[in-house]
Amino acid sequence: MGGLSIWHWLIVGIVVMLLFGKGRFSDMMGDVAKGIKSFKKGMADDDDASAARPAPRLDAQPGATPPATPVQDEQKQG
Repeated sequence: MGGLSIWHWLIVGIVVMLLFGKGRFSDMMGDVAKGIKSFKKGMADDDDASAARPAPRLDAQPGATPPATPVQDEQKQG
């Protein structure tokens, strides 16, 4: 009484096929597959972009000027 028999699943399958049709159902599954593929590609691109980006410096303070480099000192003198 609590479980569904093969006949229940068969009737449910027939109703689904009648509502959506064979073509629409396969189109929907194709769209789902494209969505999953696009999601995986986006996740892979995100991982590649984060690996190429350098890590932020922790010792830099907002609004502080960076220390002078020898090139900047020569430009000031000359």
